Amino acid sequence: MPAILGQSVFDGGLEFPAMVVHRDALEHNVATMAAFARDHGMELAPHAKTHMSAEIAAMQLSAGAWGLTVATLRQAATVRGFGVGRVMVANQVVDPAGLAWAAAELDRDPGFELLSFADSEAGLDLLAGHAGERPFRVLVELGHEGGRAGCRSLERLLEVAAYAQRTPGVELAGVAGYEGGLNSAEDVRKYLAALQDAVEYVRLKRPILTVGGSQWFDVIGRELVATQARILLRSGAYVTHDDGFYRERTPFNRIDGELRPALEVWAHVLSTPEPGLAIVGMGKRDAPYDEGLPIPRRGGVTIMKMQDQHTVVRAAGLKPGDLLAFGISHPCTAFDKWRVLPLVDRDYRVVGTIRTNF
Repeated sequence: MPAILGQSVFDGGLEFPAMVVHRDALEHNVATMAAFARDHGMELAPHAKTHMSAEIAAMQLSAGAWGLTVATLRQAATVRGFGVGRVMVANQVVDPAGLAWAAAELDRDPGFELLSFADSEAGLDLLAGHAGERPFRVLVELGHEGGRAGCRSLERLLEVAAYAQRTPGVELAGVAGYEGGLNSAEDVRKYLAALQDAVEYVRLKRPILTVGGSQWFDVIGRELVATQARILLRSGAYVTHDDGFYRERTPFNRIDGELRPALEVWAHVLSTPEPGLAIVGMGKRDAPYDEGLPIPRRGGVTIMKMQDQHTVVRAAGLKPGDLLAFGISHPCTAFDKWRVLPLVDRDYRVVGTIRTNF
C-alpha cells in the first residue's frame, strides 16, 4: 500500500519493510556536491546508476549538473526518457541493439550529446560500424594495474587515440579514467598525473577529462585545478550517502563539509524465538549487504546475519510488532531493490515520492 502525501509513514498507511528517503539530507547532498564541483572549476556529471530516478535526476540537473553518467545504453535510454540532453556512458559500448538505438537517437535529435569510453581499436571499430549520420564521440580510457578497464600505459592510450582520430564514424573528445579502485591518495595523485599527460598528448581543443568515484574527489579537486581541460566529475553515491561504506570513505572526512545519510529502512520484529534473539522482517531483497550489513539505529541491536527476507539480530527487550530503523551501506545496491520510495520530512511525513527505473 503506498504512503499518503502528508501522512506519517507510521500512521498505518505504509507497508513494512520500507525504505524511505529523507528530503533534507537529499537536498543537502545535491547542493553540497554541486558547490564542491563549482568551487574547484569542475562540472558534475553524476552517475545515475546509483538511483535511476527521474525525481533525483531533476534535482541534480537543477543544481547545475552537466548531464548524467550511466553504465549502459539501456540506462542511457532510460535517462533520455527523463528529458536529459547530455549523457556519458562510462564504459566501452559493444551491444549492437544499444548502438542502433544510440545512432538513431543522435540522428533524431541534433542537440543530444552522447559520450562513451574506448580502450581498443576493436572497440572503436564496433562503434564506427554502427554509427549513423553523426559520429560517436569517445573518450579514450586510461586504466591502471589491477583496474577494471582502460589502456594500461600512456603509449597504448596514444595508439588508440590516434586510431580514433583517423576512423570515420567516431570522434575523439578526450580522456577518461576511474580512480575509485586505488587505495591511497598517493596512488590517486600518480594516476591523475598520468591522465593529465594523456590529455596534453592527444592535443585536442578544449578536451574533456572525466574522472569518477565518491572516495577521492578532494584529491581530484586539488590535483586537476590547473588542467587545461573540461573536467567532468562522475561521482554518484554522494547523492544519498550512507551510514557505512561511504561514511568511512567520504572525502569530507578530510576536508570541510559533510554529506548526510538519506536512506533508511524500517522493518518489524516478526519473532523473538529465544532470549536476546529477534527475527526482523528485512532481508537481502530489501537492503544492501555487498559492502557491509545495515546499521541498526537503535542502541543494543546487533545484526548477526541476513537472509533473503529476514535479518537475525541480537537485542534485549524486543517483541513482535516493534519497528526498527536501519541505515544502509552502499546506496548503489539499495535503490535497485525498490520501485517506489516515500520522500519524508524530519517528522516522517510523506512529502513526495521517489520512483526508480531499473
